[in-house]
Amino acid sequence: MFHSAYGPRPAVHAAAERLREAGHEVHTPDLYDGRTADTVEDGMAIKDEIGRDELLKRAVAATAPLSERGLVYAGFSLGGAIAQNLALADVRARGLLLLHGTSDIAENASVDELPVQLHVADPDPFEPHDWLNAWYLRMRRAGAEVEIHRYAGAGHLYTDPDLPDYDKEAAERTWRIALDFLADLADR
Repeated sequence: MFHSAYGPRPAVHAAAERLREAGHEVHTPDLYDGRTADTVEDGMAIKDEIGRDELLKRAVAATAPLSERGLVYAGFSLGGAIAQNLALADVRARGLLLLHGTSDIAENASVDELPVQLHVADPDPFEPHDWLNAWYLRMRRAGAEVEIHRYAGAGHLYTDPDLPDYDKEAAERTWRIALDFLADLADR
C-alpha cells in the first residue's frame, strides 16, 4: 500500500492495520525516506525532489521480492498512481485498489481481466470527471475489470482523519467496499 504525496502518514499505517485485522498481509513501503508533509504543496515538493523515475524504482524494489506471490497493489492518491503503474506491468498482479488517485495508461497496456477498484471524491480537483471517464475507457480497453466508487462532497484525501479533506462517512463506506473487494480477491 503506497502512501500519498504527504508521505507515510499515520493514516497509511492505520489503513494497513485495518486490512491486517481483516486477515490481509500488507506492506507499506516508505518512498520518501521517512519524510512527511503537512501540506499538499510540501508533499509535491518532496515528490518532485525525489523524481517520478526514482519513486517508481523504489516502489519496484519494494514489491519485486513479493511479486511472485501475486500482489494486490494499492495506494493513496500519488501512491495509487504508482500502484497502478506497477500492477499494469506485473503479469502476476491479482488486483488493484486505488484510493483517491489514478495514472496515465500506456497505449499498449494489456492485462488479463485485472480486478480494479477506484474510490474517489466527487468532484475531485485532481481526478476530474472527463479524466476519470477517459481513464475508465482506457483501463477497460487494456483488459481490466473496473469499478469506480464516487463520494459526493468528500475532499480529495477523505480517508485521512488528520487532513481537512476527511469525511468519516465516506471513509467508512470506502473501507467496507474495499474490504469486500479484497476478500473476493482472496477467494479467487
